[in-house]
Amino acid sequence: MATVLSVSGSPSASSRTNRLLRHLDERLAAQGHDVIPLDVRTLPAEALLGADFRHPAIVRATELFARADGVVIGTPVYKASYSGVLKALLDLLPQYALAGKTVLPLATGGTTAHVLAIDYALRPVLSSMGAGHIVQGWFTLDKDLTLHDDGSLTVEAGATEALRQVVDQFSAALGSTPLLAAAG
Repeated sequence: MATVLSVSGSPSASSRTNRLLRHLDERLAAQGHDVIPLDVRTLPAEALLGADFRHPAIVRATELFARADGVVIGTPVYKASYSGVLKALLDLLPQYALAGKTVLPLATGGTTAHVLAIDYALRPVLSSMGAGHIVQGWFTLDKDLTLHDDGSLTVEAGATEALRQVVDQFSAALGSTPLLAAAG
């Protein structure tokens, strides 16, 4: 099947966004995909904020994007937009780092007031980076995600079904999206 890069744009190690992505990674892996997790918060801050394109961790992250057939991008929503740490990484990637790739945008947040952040903040950036196909994204309310002390996650039933659908649509799209040559 496909290689999927699963990118958590949360700055927090114990975030709902991060746990949700790792939960969804399991579903993608069960469908036969090779899933590679990337937690942006683990990249060196000095490399991200200093725009050090040559830093080995940034070079490796860039290589992971190049290798992937599909990319899941997850972010908490802050002030109606995606996280700053995710922005810092996206700014360091080549302009067409998503060329020919199928992309699934996901977001979490405390209120439905942020639900349009995927379409009005994240989707335009992903599109400008040449994404071959951006599938329907999904916004999950923080209240629908319960973190447990053992590291596990419980997703509220209604949100579980919606997330299954978007992940399955993403998985199906991975098999039908032609690979395009990277522009420029």
